Amino acid sequence: MNSGPVKAYLETEQGGRIDCLFNPAELQIRKSNRWFAPAVAGRNAPNLIFQRGEAGTLTMTLWFDTTDSGKAVTEYTSKLLDLMKVDPSLGDTTDPQVKSGRPPWVRFNWGQLNSFKAILTSLDITFTYFASTGVPLRARASVSLQQFADEGKWPLQNPTSGTPSPHTVHQVLAGETLDRIAARHYGDAGRWRTIAEANAVLDPLRVAPGTLLVIPQVEAVARA
Repeated sequence: MNSGPVKAYLETEQGGRIDCLFNPAELQIRKSNRWFAPAVAGRNAPNLIFQRGEAGTLTMTLWFDTTDSGKAVTEYTSKLLDLMKVDPSLGDTTDPQVKSGRPPWVRFNWGQLNSFKAILTSLDITFTYFASTGVPLRARASVSLQQFADEGKWPLQNPTSGTPSPHTVHQVLAGETLDRIAARHYGDAGRWRTIAEANAVLDPLRVAPGTLLVIPQVEAVARA
């Protein structure tokens, strides 16, 4: 029986862990180098001199949904906000007299994909669904991470290294059923069980509109 896709999570500097309820649909990585162009008369173009590499960045969007449990989704979003707070026990100096403090670094992990140590430079949380009592049950978080130190590693790996296949996130529309969703993504309505198992859906006929479902890629389904 398919045990479902590997879940991504953020590992914190203090040894904590923030689980991603849904794997990100895409990751964006940026890296740039700085070069110096000396002014030399009489040449068509200068010979560039390397100066330094700039810190890499990793951006993604994470989805959180607690409609099944009824608990406030802030249980997860508050942990992300805590990553922006200054921790007085952390610092960037060797002088014990200086107590500057700083926010902790984190590392994004997804199966065999592991990012560099990074600090959270930007966090944008949008609450998209609420219970009748006003409790937030669904949220979308746009996360921007920046490389914290030179570790000589990057989060992209060779596809042959065993890195799990990426997954798509599908938001259920009114009137949609798992078999129709399977037909849309796989061209085969009979694969609805794969989606049900990947998302721990107990009743495939009662999936509420707005629910976010992980849709394993065809390659991952074929290997299951």
